[in-house]
Amino acid sequence: MANNIVDTPNAGTPASNPKTGFETYDSRPWLKYYSASSKHNLDEIPYRNLGDLVSKASAEYANQPAFTTILPNGTSGTITFAEVDRLSDQFAAYLRHELGLAKGDRVAIQAPNCLTYPIFLYGAAKAGCVIVNLNPLYTPPETEFALADSGAKLLVIIDMFAGKLDTVIPKTEVQKVLITSVAEFFPPLRKFLVQTAQRLKKMIPPVPVAAEPFSKAIELGAKHVAAGRKVPVTEVELDDLLALQYTGGTTGRPKGAMLTHRNLTSNVAQSYNNLQDTLQDNRTTLTPLPMYHIFALGVSSVIYSIGGHNVLIPSPRPVSNLRAAFEKYNFAFMPGVNTLFIGLLNEEWFRANPPREMTAVAGGTALQDAVAKRWEQVTGQRIYQGYGLTETSPIVTSTPLDSPRKPGTIGIPLADTYVRIVDEEGNPVPVGQPGELIIKGPQVMKGYWNRPEETEGALKDGWFYTGDIAKMDEDGFFYIVDRKKDMVIVSGFNVYPNEVEEVLVKHPGVLEAGVIGVPDETTGEAVRAYIVRRDQSVTEQDIIEHCRQHLTAYKVPKQIVFREELPKTPVGKVLRKDLRTEALKELGLA
Repeated sequence: MANNIVDTPNAGTPASNPKTGFETYDSRPWLKYYSASSKHNLDEIPYRNLGDLVSKASAEYANQPAFTTILPNGTSGTITFAEVDRLSDQFAAYLRHELGLAKGDRVAIQAPNCLTYPIFLYGAAKAGCVIVNLNPLYTPPETEFALADSGAKLLVIIDMFAGKLDTVIPKTEVQKVLITSVAEFFPPLRKFLVQTAQRLKKMIPPVPVAAEPFSKAIELGAKHVAAGRKVPVTEVELDDLLALQYTGGTTGRPKGAMLTHRNLTSNVAQSYNNLQDTLQDNRTTLTPLPMYHIFALGVSSVIYSIGGHNVLIPSPRPVSNLRAAFEKYNFAFMPGVNTLFIGLLNEEWFRANPPREMTAVAGGTALQDAVAKRWEQVTGQRIYQGYGLTETSPIVTSTPLDSPRKPGTIGIPLADTYVRIVDEEGNPVPVGQPGELIIKGPQVMKGYWNRPEETEGALKDGWFYTGDIAKMDEDGFFYIVDRKKDMVIVSGFNVYPNEVEEVLVKHPGVLEAGVIGVPDETTGEAVRAYIVRRDQSVTEQDIIEHCRQHLTAYKVPKQIVFREELPKTPVGKVLRKDLRTEALKELGLA
């Protein structure tokens, strides 16, 4: 029986690809599903770094709109490609010459989608600083950990969430805090009206630490650029670190995936190779997912590289926040997650006038087949499924645009991406049989920040071991079967049971806790906590309130089950698999 790896004799003889340094193969079962315009292997990356990509795209599309932020009431602000290039040059100069930061120093941003985001992202990239993306809904302990672990020296934060920094900043290496607004770079009158409305609604708390406006940083950077102190593009190389993108760890603490300029620019080229047939005349893209998430960050850079217009939504919840954008623009493309598609399909205004020519791509979590079918009934268009991870910058596989319908598939590997399905010993398994998905390609991370043991466990002989269980069919299409890890995905966001359990057992009334994910119609999965009480008077509401003080909302258990004891191994480790089996039986799913 054929093995589902790309480098067995039946898959062709491997040869060196001098352009990328990765192997090429003459015979891969999925190659026949590449479009006529798609390449099987990448050309040499035409950029020195991500900042160079920005500068070249900006020069070519200078006067076209690059990014627009649109608020639920329709108020918006837009910056052109030329403005992105100029402003990011100025921010880069601020970092290097005003703050004195060096190449490799970490800088963090904690904000929803807004015009500040691309300026920060591309300016930091030009300066050679390492970007740390933080969810603005993080609790103070979560923010503190990421800042302290990364050693970030600068924090750019949205004004609405800066009120709790007094308990965070003193415990980190942050030397400067910059405050931005969701209306940053809007026309002056619109910015004034938005910020006035926010203050009247008491949405902007006092900032309890020393801070300056982001606009002040741009002014100072502009002076350095005017004096001839622009950061040269040659100072940053492809293999320099670009970002620490935090993901979960086996200890319950997140770990920073070290992504390089090569990783992201390679994935930009790989992704566009698949999408080019749908992004021809119209390249206007709706970006409802947050740019601090690697999926949206990567997609927005793809669109930027080809002169597309990224329309940013600060918050897609409630989903009615997207209505003004759909009414104003004719979108060619939209990345989303299963819950977003469900939400749109439940909106009467969306069903009444659905986009008929928009390509939608699902990622972050599994796309439910019922959702995909209903979307096609309403819009006349398919949703294409992709698969990726934080550690792969992020996209690994995607559904070809003209491929046959295969429910549940995550598609085929991108160009220059090689995939194996292996057993516990690392040996290939037969076609159609499940095993661990491992990956090799230019988008695979450098390793985990200050986590040598976890890096060694994840990267072996040039392959990244995902911990996901998958299978491949005879055509070379892949399917995720299960997760080897215990990660729970809530509306596309990763929740790690160890982290939640650590918070639960800090409650004085909790003796032991075990956390799993259970199916949920709204969020894909929900967090369920099994608890052995130390104090029998502790209630479900007590537990939830405790968690809300320490965890972002999507990590807070939706279900609490009290037990006298939890199933354990002989050494005392909670058997989550037993809890999961029990829950599925209870729900009639096993």
